[in-house]
Amino acid sequence: MANKILVVDDDLNICELLKLYLENDGYVVFTANDGQEAVEMFQNKTPDLVLLDIMLPKKDGWQVCREIRKTSSAPIIMLTAKGETFDKVLGLELGADDYVVKPFDAKEVMARVKAVLRRTTGDSESTETEKKVVIYDNLEINIQNYEMKVKGVPVDTPPKELELIYHFASNPNRVYTRDQLLDEVWGFDYYGDSRTVDVHVKRLREKLEGVSDKWCLKTVWGVGYKFETKD
Repeated sequence: MANKILVVDDDLNICELLKLYLENDGYVVFTANDGQEAVEMFQNKTPDLVLLDIMLPKKDGWQVCREIRKTSSAPIIMLTAKGETFDKVLGLELGADDYVVKPFDAKEVMARVKAVLRRTTGDSESTETEKKVVIYDNLEINIQNYEMKVKGVPVDTPPKELELIYHFASNPNRVYTRDQLLDEVWGFDYYGDSRTVDVHVKRLREKLEGVSDKWCLKTVWGVGYKFETKD
């Protein structure tokens, strides 16, 4: 079955261009030209991915992103002419999966769409057999239900924090640089600013501090982070 994609931009030419490219590649495409219409169409059409402009009438892209994230983890690629670092950090914080700065080449957007869908849906057969729950002493992370339990009690954890700790815990004792984490967990082409990784690690540590002496989320100075286990 073809993936459904929602394209949201107040520039009709951009919508038509992306729609043409995406439909030629076999996707089912819906378009919206303001933030309110985008939220309503997302709820009605349940797309597999959203290409979302930031500067929109009625509701801006940040508001649309927030509303989608209340009910869905469908991947969101932000489209914007604003390339400031602050915007990229905010996009990451709100749960966007990738980021394309205008003016863009439609082929680049297509490549990003394929990469994000491949990363978030994966191969269907391997996804079925893939381990969805990681369990350690006093810690259980369920990526299918997006739930983290500490000492058997569910702890409120935003999606990106949960994906980050799941990524760490699925690869114990492996050291990750911040850039690797941004690429593998968020999928952003990121330019030099890794504050958002530090923010997410700090929040996770606050939730996991003192939970167990058999593992810890450790800083590897000058490199990055790792989920260290002690036998």
